Amino acid sequence: MDIKNKNVLVTGGALRIGRALCEAFAEAGANVIIHCNKSAAAAGKLPGELGGGGKHRIVCCDLARPDDVSALTGQTGRIDILINNASIFEPEPLTTENADGIRAHFEVNFFAPLMLMKKFQEQLNGDSGCIINFLDQDVASVSRRSGSYSLSRKALRDATLSAALQMAPLVRVNAIAPGPVLPPVGMEHSRMEQTLKNVPLARPVDLRDLTQACIFLTENESITGQILYVDCGQHL
Repeated sequence: MDIKNKNVLVTGGALRIGRALCEAFAEAGANVIIHCNKSAAAAGKLPGELGGGGKHRIVCCDLARPDDVSALTGQTGRIDILINNASIFEPEPLTTENADGIRAHFEVNFFAPLMLMKKFQEQLNGDSGCIINFLDQDVASVSRRSGSYSLSRKALRDATLSAALQMAPLVRVNAIAPGPVLPPVGMEHSRMEQTLKNVPLARPVDLRDLTQACIFLTENESITGQILYVDCGQHL
């Protein structure tokens, strides 16, 4: 797909990986629609920083509210590329996790991107499009510490594969499973030494490597139904 002048929606686009994705798509010539929820202040500055003479814009939506998710494509207008990047990360083992935590992870990490995929296909009205879902490298393994965060990511992994088959030939659906990219929120000054001890390449994932992988999957029209691990080998 030629990205130039295409409309791309990036959920969770105001900060961290989402911001880097917005910058990469803007650099490639796309019209970027930046979704935010609690990061409206950061999102508000981003369109001007991306340049493009006002072609980038912001939409706000709480992905934990199904009715808001269903109405989101009404705010965005036409979308050619959907990047489901937004998520919540509050890891807790299943044995200690409460019901509210389980529901929250599934609402944001699975149900919202699933509904956006469905709405995305509907609004294409028979045209071609591209979806990329962001997962986590831990979808390839099982941990004693795993809870609904991991389960919600694995559910979206399986939905990616099902959608790739069911939405073909007009819509391509792939996913990226990152490894350690940035320290968790609240630990911004951490160098992630403990995590990196178990990473084969012994370093964090470079943000540009991650965004280039996303651009590659968008542009390559022969790839669908793939889970691309951009994780310095952590899933191994």
